[in-house]
Order: sequence, then C-alpha cells, then structure tokens
Amino acid sequence: MTDPSANTPRIAVIIASKGRSAVLRQMLPHLNRQSLRPALVILSVTGPEDADFDLGSLLDPGIEGRILVSAPGSCAQRNTALRALPADIDYVVGYDDDFYPSRHALQGLAATFAHHADVDGVTGQLIADGISGPGIPPETAEAMLADWDVDHPCDPAAAPRITRDTLGLYGCNMAFRARAAVGLEFDESLPLYGWQEDVDFAAQLPGRRVETPAFTGVHLGTKSGREASGERLGYSQVVNPWYLWRKGNVTPGHALQLALRNVAANHVRALRPEPWIDRAGRVRGNWRGVAEILTGRADPRRILDWTAAR
Repeated sequence: MTDPSANTPRIAVIIASKGRSAVLRQMLPHLNRQSLRPALVILSVTGPEDADFDLGSLLDPGIEGRILVSAPGSCAQRNTALRALPADIDYVVGYDDDFYPSRHALQGLAATFAHHADVDGVTGQLIADGISGPGIPPETAEAMLADWDVDHPCDPAAAPRITRDTLGLYGCNMAFRARAAVGLEFDESLPLYGWQEDVDFAAQLPGRRVETPAFTGVHLGTKSGREASGERLGYSQVVNPWYLWRKGNVTPGHALQLALRNVAANHVRALRPEPWIDRAGRVRGNWRGVAEILTGRADPRRILDWTAAR
C-alpha cells in the first residue's frame, strides 16, 4: 500500500523575533490549526528571553520545533534558520511574529507551487495589514480569519488564483521553493530590521515571484511602544534601495520609487505624526542618507555605528 504522506510536501516555517516573546507565543497556535501542518517550525531569536516558553508544549506533536539563537538583525536571524534546514524540506515559509495565517494558508501555498511549476516565490494578498496604522488587536484578527476561512474553503485540486507577478516578496508572509534558494542568503549588509531585505532575497530566485490570496492571513502590525530611533530607519529607507540598485537586484526606477514613497510619507506626516512613529527622526535620517549618497559615504551598515554610540 502506498503511504499517502509520501506525496505531502514538507514545509518549514521560519520566524525571526526579538524582544516580543508574548507576541510570538500568541502566533504559534495558528500553525497547529493549519489544514496542512508544517513539518518544522524554527524560531530564530537573539536570546532565551525572546522565546521564554516551552515550544514543544505549544506545537502539535506532529510538528518539530526548534529554537535557535542568532546574532540580532532580521537578515542574520533568517540566515541562521536557513542554514539549519534539513535537506528534505520542500518549501520554506517566512512569517513575522505578529502574522496570523489563514487556516488554509500552507495548503494554498502547496497548491500554488504544485499547479504553477514556473513559480519559485509566493507572497500573500493579505486579508488586512496593520503595519501602517496603530495595529490590529489579536481578537479582531481572529474574527477576520474566521470569516475568511468560512468564505474561502481550500480546494487543493484547483489551481490558486495569481493576482500579480512581483519583484520581491512581502517579508511578513513570504515563501519559496527550497531547491530554488540553494546558496542564497539574506544580505547581512542590511542590518537590524533589514529594510527591503525581502525584495533583495526574492529578486535572486530564478523563477517567478507571485502574489496569491490562497496564501493569506492578517498582519497585525503590532507596535512595541514608540519607535526607538526613526533616524536609523529613515536612513535605511533611502540608502538600502540605493544599495540594492548598486548591487544590481533592483532597477534604478524601482529603487527610486521605494525611497521616494517613504520619504514623501515622512515629510507629509511629520506635522501630525502618529504616536508610535518617530517621523521627525525618519526625516532627519532621510536627509542624512541623501547627503551621504551624494558625498560617497553611504553604507547601510553605518546605522550600526549610531546604535553603538547611543
């Protein structure tokens, strides 16, 4: 008799997190509820305090869980997890610690790859994204997911709808074929939050990158107090796209669009800033980035020197 599990894809979920153990703990039950459960969940953290719970007790017994300690920074933490992946993993999913996936997200992902052989990277058309606002409360996100899952049952035999082709993948819910990413890593020259590291990584995948509502969920956009240093982020909003253009992974037009969109938002909103965003700091960082590009001193890693000095 043929083992029905033999054709079930093995999916690894990677979550990089720092300083948000409670947020991370709330997210994990959504992996147990998946109609296609992951084979492996890796939490890449910077110390025991980032995941101060018993992972095995939180995950379904059929899901292997690992907690890895990494140097801080989204790129470094994701690379630590990538290097630990077993050879038999088919698909790799990257979730933020405040992303709640639809119950059928991983099933929809597997169906997307199965029906679209030319696709190597997938990102989800989100049900909702709280990153640009005050954030979405967990109970609100749960209600949104419940409604979505009732209205959108998953049919693995049907080819999921692709809404558009993309250059990059949205880091809060990105996925790729493991075999297509052999030898690829996130660029650790983009430190701390990485800013556009997801675009850079995905642009190197050989096949198509697409968006689909089959691999969806709610990004809570959870805020952990007021932004610590808008100046560092504002600098990265200008210099990181410039760096990616110089590296050759985005076009000059796309790099300019990435930078201008955020620079414009910072300047427009600086007069009435959101309580959780340091708009004045971001504006200062934007202009510092422009000045350093013009004088030939720009480097994404310079924000590490500011971190050490403050």
